[in-house]
Amino acid sequence: MLNPKKNKRFSFIPTYKTVQEIITDQNLATLGDAYTNLIYSLYLSTKTREPTGAKANSHILSKALKQARLRRFLPSRTDRHKQADAAEALLVYAWLQGLTAIKENVNMMIKYKDATEAFSSLLSDAKKKLDL
Repeated sequence: MLNPKKNKRFSFIPTYKTVQEIITDQNLATLGDAYTNLIYSLYLSTKTREPTGAKANSHILSKALKQARLRRFLPSRTDRHKQADAAEALLVYAWLQGLTAIKENVNMMIKYKDATEAFSSLLSDAKKKLDL
């Protein structure tokens, strides 16, 4: 479990005890959408060698959530959009806790040709670092 005093960077973010609490927080998912789009845009910019603004689509993120074996933390009838929200929430929570950095995430992503595999790696890494 995280030490909230050691890792908490933003006072408006609660400290969660389970992955399920994190990935079902819709407010966190909303913030995570912006964060995920930023790292995805930086990933694409690095690959194309020119500035690019892009939105990570729900298909990529939901597939990455499944590949990272995190889908099991959501109810069985959760649609693709909510699965993408879950991925976004987890990614931003790890960053908010000071466990990942934007540049670190982008550098990890560029090791993969496929965005789904890149996000799957980030999600697995976030869960591991959160130790939940």
